[in-house]
Amino acid sequence: MLSNKPLRALLLALAGLALLAGLWTGLLRIGWNWSGLLYLAPVGHGPLMVSGFLGTLILLERAVAIARRWAYLGVAVNGLGGLLIVSGVGRPGGALLLTAGSLWLVLVVLYILRRQPALHTAAMTAGAACWLAGNFLWLFGEPFYLVVLWWAAFLVLTIAGERLELSRATRLSAAAHRLFMASCLCLVGGLAIQYLSPAIGWRLAGLAFLALALWLLLFDIARRTLRVGGLPRYIAWCLLLGYGWLGIGGLAGLLSGPQAAGVRYDFILHAIFVGFVIGMVFGHAPILLPAILGASLHYTRLFYLPLMLLHASLLLRLLGDVAGVHAWRAWGGLSNALAILVFLATVAASRFYASRGVVAQG
Repeated sequence: MLSNKPLRALLLALAGLALLAGLWTGLLRIGWNWSGLLYLAPVGHGPLMVSGFLGTLILLERAVAIARRWAYLGVAVNGLGGLLIVSGVGRPGGALLLTAGSLWLVLVVLYILRRQPALHTAAMTAGAACWLAGNFLWLFGEPFYLVVLWWAAFLVLTIAGERLELSRATRLSAAAHRLFMASCLCLVGGLAIQYLSPAIGWRLAGLAFLALALWLLLFDIARRTLRVGGLPRYIAWCLLLGYGWLGIGGLAGLLSGPQAAGVRYDFILHAIFVGFVIGMVFGHAPILLPAILGASLHYTRLFYLPLMLLHASLLLRLLGDVAGVHAWRAWGGLSNALAILVFLATVAASRFYASRGVVAQG
C-alpha cells in the first residue's frame, strides 16, 4: 500500500536530505569556506530549502490528510527533484521535477477546496499556485529576486490558511475574515504588479506580509494557548515569535522596496524564511511528525533550547545586516543551522524515549 509508514518515512527522509543540503549550501553562500569537505552549488540553497525540504514536507502532510494514493506520487516526484539538485546531476532535471511537484500540490489543494470550500482552503490553494508560479519562473531561468517573493507567498499563505482553519473555534467576525482576505489579495496583487512596477509590487507584498502578521497576532488562537502550559504553550511561543518576524520582514520590504541582493535582501528574506517559516516548523513538528509517521513524541522543555537559539542567532544575523558587520551575519547564519540541527536532535531524543515508554516532563 502506497501510504504505509515505511514509505512515509522514506519520503520524509528525502525532505530531510534536502534540508541538510540546503543548510550546507546556505553556509557556503554566507561565506564559510568549507567547500573542500563537500561541494554543493550555493545557488541551490533557496530551491533546496523552499521546494526540496518545505515543499516535500507540505506535500506529504497533505497526502496523509486526504488519504489518497495518487497524492503520494507528487510527494515522491518532488522529493526526487530535491535529490537531483543535491546530487548535482543537473539543474534542469531537478527543477522540472520540483515544478511538477508544485503542480501536484495545486491538484491536491484543489481537491481539498472542492470538498471543503472555505476561505482557509482558498488561501492554501493560492499559496500552492504561488509555489507553482515561482518554480515555473525558476525553471525558465528567471533570477532569484523575481522568484523569491512567489516562494515566500507560498509558505506565508499556506501557514496563514492553516492558522485560520484552527482559529475557527474562536468564532471570528465577518470583519476579521474580510481583513484576512484583503491581506491575501494584496499579496497576490503585489506579486503580479512587481513585473510592471517592482517598486510598487515589492511594497505591496511587504504591506501584505505585515498585515497578515498583525492579523495573526490579533486573531490566532495562540494568544489563548499561551496561558495553557506544556506543549500548547511551547507551540504558542513558536507561533507568536514567528508572527513578529513576519511583521519585521514585511515592514522592511515595505520601507526598502525591491532588492536584488545585498544585506537588505538578506534581512527581508531571512526574517520571513527563518524567523517565521522555520519557527512554524519548530512549532508544528511535535504534532505533524506523529501524524505522518504514526509514532508518538513526548513534549519536553528541552524543545525551548533550539527555539531560543534560532531566534537569538537570527537576531545576530540581522543585526549584522543592519550594522554591516559580516562576522555577525556569518556567525548568526551558522547558529541558525545549528539551531535546526539541535531541534532535529531534540525530536530524535523525544522519539527515542517515547518508544521506551519514558514520558518527559514539560
